[in-house]
Amino acid sequence: MTLLLQITQTAIDTVANNALTQPAVTAPPEPLSLLSLIMKGGWIMYPLVILSVLAVYFAVERFLVIRRASRIDQNFMSNIRDYLLTGKMEPAIMLCRNTNTPIARLLGKGIKRIGKPIKEVESAVESEGRLEIYKLDHNMNYLAIIAAIAPMMGFIGTISGVIKIFYTISVEKVISIDGIAGGLYEKMITSAAGLLVGIFAYVCFNLLNNMIDRVSYMLEANAVDFIDLIQEPTA
Repeated sequence: MTLLLQITQTAIDTVANNALTQPAVTAPPEPLSLLSLIMKGGWIMYPLVILSVLAVYFAVERFLVIRRASRIDQNFMSNIRDYLLTGKMEPAIMLCRNTNTPIARLLGKGIKRIGKPIKEVESAVESEGRLEIYKLDHNMNYLAIIAAIAPMMGFIGTISGVIKIFYTISVEKVISIDGIAGGLYEKMITSAAGLLVGIFAYVCFNLLNNMIDRVSYMLEANAVDFIDLIQEPTA
């Protein structure tokens, strides 16, 4: 019995010694989520998040408006042509009034001027075309503004991060990894976020401008066809 107690005590002492001599096992770092990464960017991330939401809103809103304006119903164009060639002005005006597209409004404005000097008809059509392009350009300036100021906001975050690093060093009187890492996090995250938001807004601004240019060309081509068409009977 005494021998058994001695063996048990020896085993307990061995386990205790091993536990003291072995290094403590550190838990693996938790994975960094997107939200926690954004929060490490500091206060400057709040206006950048607002700018990103606004950029997505204006880009989607303009895309839907411009895509709807670029659609052409070929039946509409052929019906207008038939009405004009047969001298049926009232049905042509009613068809334009009931079709909610820039081309319909442009042609409707010109049809109402038929019978007046051709210069007056051309002026009315051109004015309506400029008005339709102005409507498509609406809100595009906001995308341009976001594309310009988002990188600047990121740069402000960069400066804020550097200031935080030097402030931590001045307070702690020692250069520590933890003190530098906090400022570097803010510096790098805000710079990357500002550039991403700015690039997104810049790309959307240019793609949407190209779509507006195509609509503008389409309106101009149809305006020329319309002027040629109303001049045919008198040619």
